[in-house]
Amino acid sequence: MITFDEKNQVFHLKNDRYSYCFQIERGKYLLHRYFGRPLHEFRGSAERPALDRSFSPQPGAYENERTFSLDVVPQELSTNGHGDFRIPSLEVVLEDGTTVIELGYEGYEVKKGKPALEGLPALYAKDDEAETLEVTLADTKGRMKAILSYTVFAGDGVLTRSVRFVNTGKEAIRLENASSLSLDFPDHDFDRLSLYGGHAAERSLERIRLMRGVQVTGSTRGASSHQQSPFLALARPETGELSGDVYGFSFIYSGSFRMATEVEQFGTTRVVIGLNPDDFAWTLKPSESFQTPEVVLAYAHDGLNGMSQAFHKAYRNHLLRGKYQHSVRPILVNNWEATYFDFDDEKLDNLAACAADLGIELMVLDDGWFGHRSDDNSSLGDWKVNREKLKGGLEGVAESTHKRGLKFGLWFEPEMISVDSDLYRAHPDWPLHVSDYPTSFGRHQLVLDLSRKDVQDYIVKSVSDILASGAIDYVKWDFNRHLTEAFSEGRAPEHQRETKHRFILGLYSVLERITQSFPDVLFESCSGGGGRFDAAMLYYMPQTWTSDDTDAICRLSIQTGTSYAFPPITMGAHVSVTPNHQVGRMTPMQTRAFAAMMGCYGYEMDITRMSDAEKQQVKEHIALYKRLRPTIQLGTYTRLLTPFAGTKNETAWMFTSEDEKEVALFYFKALSEPATPIRRLRLAGLDPDAQYKVVEYYPAQSLAHDSDGAGSSKLVGQVFYGDELMQEGINIEKISSDFTAYLWVLEKVE
Repeated sequence: MITFDEKNQVFHLKNDRYSYCFQIERGKYLLHRYFGRPLHEFRGSAERPALDRSFSPQPGAYENERTFSLDVVPQELSTNGHGDFRIPSLEVVLEDGTTVIELGYEGYEVKKGKPALEGLPALYAKDDEAETLEVTLADTKGRMKAILSYTVFAGDGVLTRSVRFVNTGKEAIRLENASSLSLDFPDHDFDRLSLYGGHAAERSLERIRLMRGVQVTGSTRGASSHQQSPFLALARPETGELSGDVYGFSFIYSGSFRMATEVEQFGTTRVVIGLNPDDFAWTLKPSESFQTPEVVLAYAHDGLNGMSQAFHKAYRNHLLRGKYQHSVRPILVNNWEATYFDFDDEKLDNLAACAADLGIELMVLDDGWFGHRSDDNSSLGDWKVNREKLKGGLEGVAESTHKRGLKFGLWFEPEMISVDSDLYRAHPDWPLHVSDYPTSFGRHQLVLDLSRKDVQDYIVKSVSDILASGAIDYVKWDFNRHLTEAFSEGRAPEHQRETKHRFILGLYSVLERITQSFPDVLFESCSGGGGRFDAAMLYYMPQTWTSDDTDAICRLSIQTGTSYAFPPITMGAHVSVTPNHQVGRMTPMQTRAFAAMMGCYGYEMDITRMSDAEKQQVKEHIALYKRLRPTIQLGTYTRLLTPFAGTKNETAWMFTSEDEKEVALFYFKALSEPATPIRRLRLAGLDPDAQYKVVEYYPAQSLAHDSDGAGSSKLVGQVFYGDELMQEGINIEKISSDFTAYLWVLEKVE
């Protein structure tokens, strides 16, 4: 998978999905040469042009060679100060204030498998699943080394990159930009795809032409954020969901990040991804090292679905860990929208009894069970049960829930502290704060300084004390505000700009200790919904609450957007009451259910107040989902229609089981329209030579297996070859109401 051509000094990283090639030039510089479809061998047929470019200076050793400049060559690691005026991936300040460093090739090593990254989440692999190339660059004055790490996976269309910087000199070095990836493309004929949004409106797809100059996707919030996702893709303009070339980038990090693209004067494109250099610096003392987080690259020639499926497969097989990695996830009910802070033992037991009757498998007790918390103004940090609300304590609620045949889950927000709390009164120095200035509040709460070891130890102990009872089967870990006043009391001034990154490292340490101590607990990450939906959190917690917006129509875009990088098994998706609590929309129960079936299914409503007819619907939806759950959660997901294209009125998802024997096809239409053409829905990814039988059909707003409508309902019981279903497709019946959802189930005929 990794070869080195000694004669031409070319590294070739290859599997059956891609080749990635770079070359040592002049014994010193790492120049990128190729990334794309797999090649038999790279021999440099497109020779790099040697041109005299005005105002592109030459490195000192090549003063008289005006056709060589770092300003125009494609580099694997880019620095400033030597004539490359594009975005650098490394910026340093030396003891004397110098900002120039010169790195050159020193050597390489190929390792089986994939070494772990110290203190950081990353993809992992066994020795027979991957190979890792480590290339060392050394400063010509002996001050620093940079070890570039590349991992090729045998069966996946992804490549990982990261860098470790080592101070090899006798004086401190200040890193002011320590990015994980620098990658240059020879042209700029791309669309730039990113995921934007806000709280309760996360991860909508934005697709724009790549423009000259610098474009940045990023966060300065100390979190990966609702506003921008650590995902970027460059796609050829003709690339669609099912065809065309695309390069995807996913950053395994939960804090402030930057994903920048630059199209420079000669039309080439540079991509730089890493920690956000705004409000960041890291002092490296002699012999110390700094490890950057990992970037996952996915190349696909079969469109955006090909890219997404590469990410999905890699994350399911090489990122998620533990008991629930390949296990279907339980159907849950969360009490939040049912009771908010107003609950007691009896209400929770009634909720559990109703849940058991409906076929739900897990009941979750959300906020308000601890301290004296009856609203969001107090008690964060005081992780002791409120026995005025829960007379029998958590043990009592868990026991009654377990007796009903359900698992029991609990909400925490361990990274936060309320001023009105015993913890704050005992440790007013523990939150992030600047003593001379007022502290900013979000939701009446402050953020604990997780860069401190004593704070980390407190969180681990207080959460572990609750989980050690053995009564908790599931934890929802929330994070409901971003970082301000990122100053750590007691840290030396020259290290203060390390605080945001040290906070994230502290978080990872806490999560590793807790999740590994309680391997039977299913952990779900949350940050006001999807404010920290990133690959790094999935390393510790195999699913994330996708958004606080539970409206089915809003969720079509939120979940579809999320799917560009993350598999459905990682997405918490629940049915909620109508009118919806966030947007007030009235949506049919079936549409709400089918939208939620995309991920880890559940209910976010007071199920005890439903009518008998509604309860019967819910029972049928739950039974249906349990049948389809292995296909949806463990199979292959394909986007057929997205709410980001055309009229933004239609969405279609397709799930194919691991053994390729079952297909679940969902279609949604938000608003009914007059005089519309017949919608023909073409499937994808089927075996063209196999036959498929339509075994179930659920038309709009009904669980009946047949319908009086024309077209699709007549397909039930019929058998078609895969090629016809993909080329000819199926027709959608005439739609005469808003917010409709349809489902077809097909089985492969043996």
